[in-house]
Amino acid sequence: MTVVAPSPLAVVGDRLCTGLLDVTSDLSVLDAGAGFWAVVIPFEGPPTCARFDRIRPAIPYPGPPWVGPTTEEWTSSLDRAGFMSGVRHIREQVAAGEVYQVNLTRRISAPLEGPADVAALGAALAIGNPAPYSAVVRLPDHGIAIASASPERFLRRDGDTVESRPIKGTASTADRLTAKDRAENLMIVDLVRNDLGRVCEFGSVDVPSLWSLEDHPGLVHLVSTVSGRLRSGVGWPEVIEATFPPGSVTGAPKLAALDTIGRLEPVPRGPYCGAIGWVDAEHRSGDLNVAIRTFWIDDDHLHLGTGGGITWDSDPQKEWEETELKAATLLRVASRSLARR
Repeated sequence: MTVVAPSPLAVVGDRLCTGLLDVTSDLSVLDAGAGFWAVVIPFEGPPTCARFDRIRPAIPYPGPPWVGPTTEEWTSSLDRAGFMSGVRHIREQVAAGEVYQVNLTRRISAPLEGPADVAALGAALAIGNPAPYSAVVRLPDHGIAIASASPERFLRRDGDTVESRPIKGTASTADRLTAKDRAENLMIVDLVRNDLGRVCEFGSVDVPSLWSLEDHPGLVHLVSTVSGRLRSGVGWPEVIEATFPPGSVTGAPKLAALDTIGRLEPVPRGPYCGAIGWVDAEHRSGDLNVAIRTFWIDDDHLHLGTGGGITWDSDPQKEWEETELKAATLLRVASRSLARR
């Protein structure tokens, strides 16, 4: 299988970026005062910042339609029994006072046969699973082929003002949200407040919105907003160091949650649960998503991550069903074209 990638491109923030100028892992370039950058920060490993010289409004994808795997070809890094065992282990850790919440995830993968262009998948997602923080990044010489349909903002920056909008609490309909969902969200809001407090002026961190209800394809979310004003001299490298990985996809306390994730999840997350978006260095602005609802191509396979926050109130079977709910619409979009069969 050959990934069709005629040229590098990014579609971020409703902008189509072409004419790649340079690529670096140095986040300090985002404060260098010039250039529009597409940014990919994987959950593990170095970031990728790609500067483009042609930025224009995004246009409909002009290429052939996406052709994906069949529904039967998808496999999971954790099966139902393995995932439910992980949930029970986390509940034991909560009972022992080691963590309050851990985001447990699994990777769903399927082989790709024939040419596959991640931009075509991004176009299919824009129709079948539109999302406010969607992104497509295609850098063939750097092994990056990502199509994200993220509903979640990790960090928005406008000058010295920063904002995060963590999602915690998911159900098929609003009336199915529970006290557990609200508690899960509140824990992460407190974590994000602490993260931003490390780089923001004292007393400037605020929660202007708590537990807002948002509708997305096939499900609803509880979303909160945390904002702050950056201290003098703080730039993108310092903000990312203080806040990454996003609290909504790690847990609390963050370091203990990350240790649990490393022990329970059998494969690395890759770009999933990282951050994808754009930065305009000249105008000191940018917007990065939390890379959930995100596909990527690697080793002739298409991958998708799905997961959820586990607390003491978690029921293993219901947590598994939540991961299925989150993936269902995305898998229908990615698997829907079966003409090659």
